[in-house]
Parts: sequence; structure tokens; C-alpha cells
Amino acid sequence: MTALTPQAARGPESHAIGMDAAITVAMTLKALSDPLRLRMLSAIATSAAGEITVGELATLTDVSQPTVSHHLKVLREVGLLASDRRGTSVWYRIEPTYRGAVNTLLDRFAPAAVDAVATPHVTGLKNVEPALDRLAGSLAERFPDSPRDECFRVVRESYAALVRRGGEATHLVALTEHFARQRIIDVRKAAAQESAEDTTHHRPQVLFVCVANAGRSQLAAALMHHYAGDGVVVRSAGSAPAADVHANVRTLLEDLGDPGAADQVDDVTRFYPKPLTDDAVRAADVVVTMGCGDACPVLPGKRYEDWMVGDPALASPAGLTAIRDELDQRVRALLADLVPQAA
Repeated sequence: MTALTPQAARGPESHAIGMDAAITVAMTLKALSDPLRLRMLSAIATSAAGEITVGELATLTDVSQPTVSHHLKVLREVGLLASDRRGTSVWYRIEPTYRGAVNTLLDRFAPAAVDAVATPHVTGLKNVEPALDRLAGSLAERFPDSPRDECFRVVRESYAALVRRGGEATHLVALTEHFARQRIIDVRKAAAQESAEDTTHHRPQVLFVCVANAGRSQLAAALMHHYAGDGVVVRSAGSAPAADVHANVRTLLEDLGDPGAADQVDDVTRFYPKPLTDDAVRAADVVVTMGCGDACPVLPGKRYEDWMVGDPALASPAGLTAIRDELDQRVRALLADLVPQAA
């Protein structure tokens, strides 16, 4: 008898999702298949208190409160929502076990689903090694205190991280140069902080983090730079960066009218999603997360804030304006605390 090869022996059944799990997931996805339910879920997930009433959710559309209650019941029955009555109102919130999954749905899957044009996947550029070698050599000359082999390592890691995002490859080397340079500066700043050398003329460094670094964190960083100028070092990053900044968010960024917006070196590197690195967190004085707190390293001596703000990639025009205004208020309040004379 001919023995089965390992691949033939395993077969699809060995690595496909189990039937019981598939049924459970399918029921949950079915509950989410209604547009109004998705809107309700996003409103609850991004509410400042983390919970919301039926009456408030009824304002999303012109449907009656009983209809809203029906949709909420469907979400509650599959375990997505919890509720409790206080006085005459019923409050709904995301079940803690589903919080991360809901954030992934709203911050990663949903924006990808509504993109009008699919972004081609990038596998890297051909014959890129000479360009990366030149780039690393240039950075080693610019930062003589950084070991040459360290510059080469950072350049290659930065290139690989940006390739993994997917997207247009045209400016990949230019983006790699900017991202690698930013990382080296952050490493130097973190080292200076740890050795207590960074005590004079210290500029606060603020890191804004969201999942895709394609909306909220980009806009918050641009607003902070708009108000603070050179008084604050501004960074933004994503725990799972997208290929590009959302189109409607890019319009808001450009409407700020600030040619020195956060992270800009030239037109190519003005706004682009960047991976979150430990060095960026170590260099920061303040880390502001927006939906990806679990993915952000928690280090001693850092100030952490979590801003529950809606995703502008999925918002209506009115919602987009409201999100921008809320971020504007939060940024100005943070700036007034960090650098009172700049507010």
C-alpha cells in the first residue's frame, strides 16, 4: 500500500475552521449583516462613556425606538452587547470579550470593505538592495553616534515593515528613508532620556496611535503640529498600518493649510501610515491611543491617554466634521497641559 504524503494525509479538514465554531461565527456575522446594527455598534464602541441608551441610538435614523430595541436585542443575543436598566433608560455596551474583535472590525475590515478601488499588494521592489545600502550609508553619516550596522538593520526593517502594509510601491524607498530616520532619532531620544541627558531644552514628544494610522492618529498629529509648531515633537503610528491614509481624512489634513504638518519632509512623506515601534513609545512623553490600547507597549514613566473617537474613514460628512472638531478640542487641551504658553 502506498503511504500518504504528509500533505495528502492532512487534507482540508485538518486546517479548516471546525463546524461548531463556523456555526457560531456565522450566527454572529448574520447579526452584523444589517447596516443599522453596524452603525449602532460603531456608535456604542466609540462613545465617550463606552455605553449608550436606546434613545440616543434612535437619532441615527428615523426609525422608532422599538425598532432600535429589536436590533439591539439581536446583537445582545449573539453576545456582542450587554445591557442594564437604570431608572427609565436601558444602557448598552460592548461585551469586554468582544471589544478587541469589534475594534478590528471597525478599524481594519470595514474601511477595507468600503474602499472604492482595491489597493494592489506590494511584494517589494526589484533590485532594491543597492538603494537600501546607499540609504543606510547616508544615515550612518548623518548620525555618526549610531553604529553603521545598526543603521543598516533599521533601514531593512523599516523597508520590510512598509512593504507589509501593501499599497503603491512608487515612493517606497523615500518612505523607508523617512521612517528609518525617524526611528533612529527616536532611539537616540529614548537613550538620552534614560541617561538623564535630555533635561535641558526638552520638547515634549507626543505619539498618537490608532489601528491603521490612516485616520484619527494622522489627524490628531497634524492638529497638534498645527497648533504647537516646533514646540512639540509629534509622531503617529498604527498597530496594523494601512496602505494609505483614507481619502476623506487626507482632505481634512490638507485643509489645515499647514505645510509643516506632522511627519512631513516633502510631498511624498507628508502623510503615510507607519508601523508602531517600541522605540517610538520609549521616546514619547505622552502616548495617545485610539482603539488599539492593548497593542501599545505600556512602559513606566509614560503618560497614557485613550481617546474614544469615531473612525473618520466610515463617517458621514457631518460625522467627519464632528470627529475633527472633537480631536481639535482634545489636542488643544493636551497642548495647554504640556506647553501652556503655546495654547
